[in-house]
Amino acid sequence: MQYQTLISSAQLAANWPRPDWVVVDCRFALPEPELGAQQYQLGHIAGAHYAHLNRDLSGPVRPGHTGRHPLPDVETLERTLGSWGITAGVQVVAYDASGGTMAARLWLLLRWLGHAAAAVLDGGLPAWQAAGHALSSAPAAQTPRRFSATLNNSLLASAAEVAAVRTQAQRALLDVRSAERFRGEQELLDAVAGHIPGARNAPHTDCLQPDGYFRPAAELNAHFDALLRGTSSADCILYCGSGVTAAHTALALQHAGHALPRVYAGSWSEWITDAARPVATGAD
Repeated sequence: MQYQTLISSAQLAANWPRPDWVVVDCRFALPEPELGAQQYQLGHIAGAHYAHLNRDLSGPVRPGHTGRHPLPDVETLERTLGSWGITAGVQVVAYDASGGTMAARLWLLLRWLGHAAAAVLDGGLPAWQAAGHALSSAPAAQTPRRFSATLNNSLLASAAEVAAVRTQAQRALLDVRSAERFRGEQELLDAVAGHIPGARNAPHTDCLQPDGYFRPAAELNAHFDALLRGTSSADCILYCGSGVTAAHTALALQHAGHALPRVYAGSWSEWITDAARPVATGAD
């Protein structure tokens, strides 16, 4: 069986370890970039590799040109994935300790590269531990393989496409940051506060239950139906601060049975690099 959106701790435990499965720890904290790696060294799912958001799942930042987490170079990402033992036919499971917000970045990158057998551990490491599974501090065994990408660029949207979509009534542009950041009342990460005019606010945290698990698919389906207002998710573009949590909402949409939306990978932090691009504040 192939897992393509979420996987439970029980399902992972029933299959792990297996030679055709790879587990990746994606824990990361934006204010403390090395905290996730430190936590991994102290304890992780046995056999899991560690993916650093800045070094492994993002490319180099070019100030004034890119957002905070630009997409990695494809060849570099292929080598990284291969070094973790990922290749065609391998089931990948990504996890974090923040409701899947970081793990979904790896999930989206794999989808972009044409690897559908990728899932996020629902509830993350807390769920794994709550199920009674011990952690390990031993590094993952190295079983490098060759990963070859088949790019699906239809999953991505450019700034120019976002600029066009934001004025089209039959399309949807969803900003998945918090309501405070959307309205421009709070901005601790980027130089400009506010949102892209025409966007609707859809905080990615609304996809989660208080315990960090994703809401049931039926609830998510109703949630997105209300947000999309009759627009197909295939005609929707998601963005966030730097392209990371937008992947989380894309995952939730697919788990709810919707088509994959497009993600503006540069997101708000790239949008504001051009002073000619419009900015809005307030609830609308």
